[in-house]
Amino acid sequence: NRWKTTIVTALAFTLVIGLLTFMLSFVKGVDRLIESSGNPGNIIVLSDGATDEAFSNLPNFNVKELPGDLQKEVVLFVKEVYVVVMYMVPDPPPGARARRFVQLRGLDDMQVAAEIHGVQLGKGDWPSPSGVRKIGENDTALEVVLGHGVARAFGSDHGKDILEPGDTLILGPRKWVVVGVMAEGSASFSSEIWTRDLHVQANFGRENSYCSYVVRTAGPEKAKLSVQELKNFKSERNLQAFTEQDYYAKMTDTSKQFSVASYVVAVIMAVGGMLGIMNTMYAAISQRSKDIGVLRLMGFRRMQILMSFQFESLIIAILGGTLGCILAYLVFDGHTVTSIISSGGGGGGKTVVLRLTVDFQVLLSGIIFTLVMGNVGGAIPAISAMRLRPLESLK
Repeated sequence: NRWKTTIVTALAFTLVIGLLTFMLSFVKGVDRLIESSGNPGNIIVLSDGATDEAFSNLPNFNVKELPGDLQKEVVLFVKEVYVVVMYMVPDPPPGARARRFVQLRGLDDMQVAAEIHGVQLGKGDWPSPSGVRKIGENDTALEVVLGHGVARAFGSDHGKDILEPGDTLILGPRKWVVVGVMAEGSASFSSEIWTRDLHVQANFGRENSYCSYVVRTAGPEKAKLSVQELKNFKSERNLQAFTEQDYYAKMTDTSKQFSVASYVVAVIMAVGGMLGIMNTMYAAISQRSKDIGVLRLMGFRRMQILMSFQFESLIIAILGGTLGCILAYLVFDGHTVTSIISSGGGGGGKTVVLRLTVDFQVLLSGIIFTLVMGNVGGAIPAISAMRLRPLESLK
């Protein structure tokens, strides 16, 4: 029955390493998403004290109200109002969830916003100046552009792979019609819905106010200088400014916490894996005690006995761990998941659709973890085998 025990032990390694690889692929996916979300030449302006744009409240503002020197640094400027709204799932099956919370971003100029944020349309068009479209004979709907990730997530609710221009959905109290879908890879904005600012303000209690102003400057150095000038700008509006990269970098707090949690869970599971391989190796020593005695009488040294059992435990661990890495790569790499990423510093966060990433670094972490487990789990049984006395083991 030892071969059955060996297979079970190897499969335990497969499970542990597969889980570790999944968790690290999530962390890697979050890091890549955040890295691609901030343009080094952009500035984001919030109200003083706000830790997230969801908590920011800014009045209508004009670039001409800024000092002259600061106005010269502005290449592009867009006003944004950001809210989390209720999306009603159409015809949900019994027991399934009937609603989701989604992110809706209203913009005063959507094409300028797309240029500032590096967003491109994959299908359809941007909303019309009015942002209203007639559907049917006696009905109208407000126009929206869906992020690619949201369009895929909503598609399953409508019995299709992805929503397309012409599809309708219910957000809050109103019906909305899809007029465009962002191209895949639009950073964190792939998880948002974009529309005209007036519609968000009128339907979700944000009349005449914005959450953020986003400014494009000539480059990273100009952005840093402009942030400092805004901090020095004495105004009753109580503004605060960050480079966009610094703003999104705050979100790495969640990925760091999840990374630590991943290793803690993996270590706990690894203890079980190491106990399993110890049990397997002790069973092997018990069955081969006479063989060990014969080898010792033939002149094999204790260190050679130790190394043989240590090598066997490593082989079992490597086979199971490698299988776990391969399965994780085939199953998880490129798979999309939905997650909430905290912006840190007092709450707030964004729901994003991200791709799990099983790259070389993640796989290498899995292999290193496998080698450590195999070494530690096989060490004590190997020492026990080395210390067997030849004549006693032959009895």
